Parts: sequence; C-alpha cells; structure tokens
Amino acid sequence: MTGRGDLTEVEWQRLEPLLPTGNNRCGRWRDHRQVVNGILHRVRTGVQWRDLPERYGPWKTVYERHRRWSADGTWGRLLQQVQAQADAAGGIDWDVSVDSTSIRAHQHAAGARKAPPPAASKGAAAGTPERKTVGEAVRPPGGGGAGGEALGRSRGGFTTKIHLSADGRCRVLSLLLTAGQWADCTQFEPVMKRIRVPRFGPGRPRTTPDSVSADKAYSNRRTRRYLRRRGIRQVIPEKSDQAVHRVRRGRAGGRPPGFDKERYKKRNTVERAINKLKNYRAVSTRYDKRAYVYLGTVTVAATIIWLRT
Repeated sequence: MTGRGDLTEVEWQRLEPLLPTGNNRCGRWRDHRQVVNGILHRVRTGVQWRDLPERYGPWKTVYERHRRWSADGTWGRLLQQVQAQADAAGGIDWDVSVDSTSIRAHQHAAGARKAPPPAASKGAAAGTPERKTVGEAVRPPGGGGAGGEALGRSRGGFTTKIHLSADGRCRVLSLLLTAGQWADCTQFEPVMKRIRVPRFGPGRPRTTPDSVSADKAYSNRRTRRYLRRRGIRQVIPEKSDQAVHRVRRGRAGGRPPGFDKERYKKRNTVERAINKLKNYRAVSTRYDKRAYVYLGTVTVAATIIWLRT
C-alpha cells in the first residue's frame, strides 16, 4: 500500500543509486524506500513522528534515519547529486536569484538541550555519483541555546530565517539557516558559496552562475564588489537613499550601478521556489528543535522538488 506523496517508480530509480549502503560493521538497514517514504510523509504533512502510519515501519527508525542523514550531510549530498543529474542534461537555468523567508517556529521547537546531541554516522566524501557508505562518527552542530539552533525573535515572533538561492526554474540551489532577526544582506556571500553542483566526469563543481538578481535588501558595496570580483552579472536595484547620496557627492559618487529591468522580472523565480518549499508543512512551520534536523527537513523538500520538476 502506497500513500499520496510517496516516491514513484521513476523517482525511486533516480534516487536509489545515490543512497548510503551499510559497511558490514552494524546490522542491516531497514528498507530505504519504506523509510524515505515515511520521512516524505512527515515533511509533507507535518505530523508528529509518533503519528506516522504503520506502513512506514517503526517511527523511531524513520526519525533516527532522518536525524542521522541530517547530521552527516547525506541529505545535502543527495540534493547536490540530483542537481548534478539535471545539470548534465542541461536542465539548470543559471540565472540565479537570492532571497530569504521567515519561518514561524512552533513552541515545541524551543527547549533543545544545551549539551551537544548524540553522535551520528558520517557519510562518504561528497562529489561522487556512486552509492555512499557509512563511515566514522561525527557530532552535528547545535547545543548553543536558541541562537545556536537558529531561533530568534523578529517582527513575525519566534522565527527561523531560510536564506536561499534558486535557479531560473524555481528550484533551490543552496540553503542556509539563521535566527529570524538576522539581516538578509549579511548572508549573501555564505549562500553564494554554498552553490556547488558536481559534474559527472572530470571537472570541478560549478559554483558560478551566469547572473544574480536580488531585491534592494542586498544593495550594498560589499555585495556588488563580491559579484564583480567573481565576474557575475548583477541585477540589484539601487536604494533611493543610496542614489541620493551618490548624486550629492558628484563625481566622487561614481556612476550608477547597471540594472537590467527585463532580467529583474525573473527574480520572482526565488519567490516561487519559496512557495514550493512552504507547500511542505514541516517546512512552513518549524517543529524541529535542532537546527541541523530542520535544515535536513528543508533539504528533503528541496530534493523532492528537483525530482518532480
């Protein structure tokens, strides 16, 4: 019996070769497809882990698999490999847009222990399209109070902020979490540095888009200098106060930054990518106490969007 939202046969054939395998030092893994479908059900519906339908197996097994893969970066590597498949087929529009969105945190998202969470298994090195094996144990980040778990106070209340970049087809390229009160512009460079699409065969991963568009929140010298240094065409409108200050300085103010109005019309792709993510209820409201687990939840949603687009 399959549930609505479970992986189709075609989706599973694409995802199955990328999943981790055992290393003969522990018991057999429970059927990956059953567990992954259980994780997808929870991400889509936002139900408590204890309320997962019995067809997905023991809820503790499903939760622990999600926690481990969130901690060791497995979900992030899966997202990169699915992106690599799309890039190899010429399916990525490299006119990238950057933005952020605030996520209301449920009251149950607070109260994580200050001590570091239990160690989790670390996957194999990233960058290869083959199966990954389970390796040494590592400790995931977290355990630093609300700030260390990307929880903060903003106008929306108790929130987490997702900073992301999206390609021209409304799919997430990179993700980053901060507390809700953090400014967008401070996370522009970290978000850009997380764009890393591996290539099948020789060659370095692609990290440089053709162009980047963003709203006025990203209009500052540091952002423009960063894009110029990397040779990336920028499409960011100038703030009105910055324009007035530049004109007031005369020649010392320099020339106005270039701005392509037609290209800027495509910036709505990142807004639509955010809307797609928020169709998953465990993303639109944060229930996870640990930041790395919630990042894994968002990454799962982003991966499924890539598989189904």
